[in-house]
Amino acid sequence: MGPKLNHFVERLNAAVDWFVPAELKQAPGMLQAVRMFLFSHLFGPVLGHTITLSMLFLRGGADASWWVLFGAITAFWPFAFVLRLTGWYVPLSLLSIQNLMFCIFWGCYQYGGISSPIMPWLVTVPLLGFFYLPGRSTRIAVALLIVANLALFYGLYSVFGFPATVALDGLAILGLISTFSASAYVSMMALYFASIVYSQGELELEIRHHQTTERQLRDAAARARRALAAKSDFLAKMSHELKNPLNAVIGYSEILIEDSDETNVQKRQDLDSIRSAGHRLLGLIDNLLELSRLEAGKAELRAEEFDLAEFVERMVSLSRPQVAASGNELIVQALPAGRMTCDAQKLERVVEGLLSNAAKFTHNGRITVSASMQHSTCTVSIEDTGLGIGEDRMENLFETMGTSDQETSSKYDDEVRLGLPLAYRYCRLMGGDLSVQSQLGRGSTVTVSLPRQPRRADEPADSTIEDLRLAA
Repeated sequence: MGPKLNHFVERLNAAVDWFVPAELKQAPGMLQAVRMFLFSHLFGPVLGHTITLSMLFLRGGADASWWVLFGAITAFWPFAFVLRLTGWYVPLSLLSIQNLMFCIFWGCYQYGGISSPIMPWLVTVPLLGFFYLPGRSTRIAVALLIVANLALFYGLYSVFGFPATVALDGLAILGLISTFSASAYVSMMALYFASIVYSQGELELEIRHHQTTERQLRDAAARARRALAAKSDFLAKMSHELKNPLNAVIGYSEILIEDSDETNVQKRQDLDSIRSAGHRLLGLIDNLLELSRLEAGKAELRAEEFDLAEFVERMVSLSRPQVAASGNELIVQALPAGRMTCDAQKLERVVEGLLSNAAKFTHNGRITVSASMQHSTCTVSIEDTGLGIGEDRMENLFETMGTSDQETSSKYDDEVRLGLPLAYRYCRLMGGDLSVQSQLGRGSTVTVSLPRQPRRADEPADSTIEDLRLAA
C-alpha cells in the first residue's frame, strides 16, 4: 500500500478502535474480528438504506412493512455503541447476523418473494460469520441460524404465499440497485479485511525483526559478560602479580631511609619520593583489584552495627593531618545521634577516599563534613571549596575509563577514574547511592546515602552487580 492509503487505513482503524473495549484489545486474535464487526456496522447500513430509499421511490410511499425494514437496517448502528459499553462481542455478533437475515427474508417476503432482488444479500451472511466469529463453535451456530431462518421463510411461503406488491419493472430496477449495493458491501468488507491482514503482516514482520535484534543483543551482552569476566580475572591476577614486587620496592625504600645519612637531605627526599610513589601505586592497584571483584560479582558485604556520629568523628580525626597540610580548615557540623548497620569497612574506605580527594584538590580553603539520619536513610556529605569539576565531566564521572582535555585533568587521574567510581560502586552494592554536585572553580559536594538497615536477601535490589559491570 502507498503512504496515502496507509495513512487512510490508520485513520480509519483509529476511528473504529474507539468503539473497541479495552478487554477485547488485549484478547489474542480478536482485534481483527472486532474491527470487521464495527466497520460493517458503521458503514454497512449506508448501503442497506439505498435499497429502502429505492423501495420508497418505486412504491411512492411508506407502509408498515417498509418502516419495519427501515428500522431493522437502522438498528445496525447502535450495535457499535452497545459493544463499547458492554463488551459482549459474541452475543452481539450472533444477534447482528440474525438481524441481517431478518432484513433479507423480510424484504424478500414483502418485495418479490423467491425472486426478490434482495435475496443476493443472503450470501453475505456466511461471509460475515467468517469475519466476525473465528471460533469453530460460533460458526456452527451461524450455520444453524441460516438453516432455521430458511426453514421459517419456506414455511411462511408454503402457508401464506407472497404478497405481490411490486411490479416487475420495479423489481428490475430494485434488483440492479440491490446487486450493486451487495457487491459494494462485499468488496468494501474484503478490502478492509485485506488492509487489516496487510497491516497485521507488517506488524508481525516488525515483531520478527525486533525478536532478531533482541537475540543479537542478548548474544552481544553474553559476549560482553564473558569479556568482562575475562578482564576482571586478568586484572585480579595482574594486581596480585604487581603487588609482590611493589611491596618489595616499598620495603627496600623504607630500609634505605632508615640506614641513610640524615645529613644527606637530597637522598632522603628521593627515598621518600620513591616510598610515597610506591604507596600511591599500591593504592591504585588495590582499587583496580576491588573494581575487578565488584565487576566479577565476587565482592562480599559484612554488615555490622555502629554509631554514625562516632564513625564520622573517627574518620575526621584520621583525615585532619592531610587536610591541615594543604592549609584547609576542617569543619564538622552537628552530627545526629543514632546507629546504622552496613559494611563499616567499605563505608570507611568511601569516606576516607572522599576526604582525601577534598584535601588534595582544596588549598587554603574549607572542607565541611555533615551527616544526617532519617527514618530509613543515613547520609554523609563532604563539601569543599576546591577546584571543582566541569559540567562536561559530570556525565562520565563514575566511569573507570575516559579521556579529558581539561587543564586540570591530570590532577584527577586516580580519584576521578578509580576513586569515585569505586566509591560509587561500593555505595550501590550496599543499597545506597553517591551523588556529586560541583562547579568548576567553586568546589564540590559529595553525598553518600545508605539505608540504615541492610537489604534482605529476598528483597529486590535497586541495582544489581550487572548494573555495576555495565557502569564500568
